[in-house]
Amino acid sequence: MRIYIDFDDVLSETARTLCLLADRMFGRKVAYEEVFAFDLQISFNLSRDEIASLMDTAHTYELLMSYPEAEGACATISKWMAEGHELEIVTGRPISTHEGSLEWLSRRGIEGLPVIHVDKFGREPPPLSPDAPRSLSVDEFCERQYDFAVEDSPMAFAHLARLDDCRVAVYERPWNRTVKLPSEAFTCCSNWQEIDNLFQRYSSLK
Repeated sequence: MRIYIDFDDVLSETARTLCLLADRMFGRKVAYEEVFAFDLQISFNLSRDEIASLMDTAHTYELLMSYPEAEGACATISKWMAEGHELEIVTGRPISTHEGSLEWLSRRGIEGLPVIHVDKFGREPPPLSPDAPRSLSVDEFCERQYDFAVEDSPMAFAHLARLDDCRVAVYERPWNRTVKLPSEAFTCCSNWQEIDNLFQRYSSLK
């Protein structure tokens, strides 16, 4: 099975840390359960300059290393790797976070997995030179093929819906609980145990 796994708020508890960061930087006291919109500029009521500053800080090496693991994520990934499945981390993080993202995985015993950057949200600046590393466009991403995906972002669901025969585990978060899912291929899961249960049922049918 070829598996897509998102990074922030799927592997790591990023939003919980960003709630604390928004309070520290701008005095915005928003509890994690109150993050109703995936767009944090809206959830934290920030200006354009403030959200840019928040995200710049969020993507520094020090902050990347501080994000806690989502409970059970790395153990499940290790299990899937041991079962011989082909896994890729597919993230909307900017390409500048690549080395830090690999280090975060390495510190948790996950090594050798490719980290694929995709401009899921139209935020990635143009590369500085033609040969510089860059994120894939959404159209380039949609040329790829996966059997199973784990994602939390409503903005990414439409991209995944374009993939043929891909079952999607939607990691339930405050910002996606009221979102209408694109199709029956999408199933809500509240934790990694439920994600693994869904994956095992689906893979047994393939």
